[in-house]
Amino acid sequence: MRSNIDPKKIEQLMTTLGREARGSGCIYFTGGASALLIGWRSSTVDVDIRLDPEPPGIFQAIAKLKQELNINIELASPQDFLPTLPGWRDRSVFIGKRGQIAFYHYDFTAQALSKLSRGYDRDLNDVRAMYTQGLFSLEDLRDCFEAIEPELIRFPSINSGILKGRVSMFIQQALQGREL
Repeated sequence: MRSNIDPKKIEQLMTTLGREARGSGCIYFTGGASALLIGWRSSTVDVDIRLDPEPPGIFQAIAKLKQELNINIELASPQDFLPTLPGWRDRSVFIGKRGQIAFYHYDFTAQALSKLSRGYDRDLNDVRAMYTQGLFSLEDLRDCFEAIEPELIRFPSINSGILKGRVSMFIQQALQGREL
């Protein structure tokens, strides 16, 4: 069983991946890794990443680090569970560069939609925390949902009506200033 991950392990991961990669590329953190680095959670059980473009040698480095740091690293991002949101790269937040690797937080609007689609308590708490910290706007949330709504048919595990209701409820509660 792997240990919980804290911000220090994320920093070690970034430093080592930057050192071990044999070329340039980008790594986008999602979920718990973003929550740790920004500070609305103190731990997570895995690190979810998106490689785009994939840095040469990164899989060898990941395999090595999983053992050295005793952590789970998963290739997962919102676009694995939802249609890709237009403009996601532009809304992704730059963290820093280690070696030839640029690290980002994957688009928080996409993360919010993905978490709303799952609907678990921890996910909903993450969406509230992201919104409270100003990491996405209600306008982007609405516009991005509307942009992908016709494509949700390609994701049979998602009930588009339920997701639309969750997005609408979140926006309505935020606009009314009610506790999210």
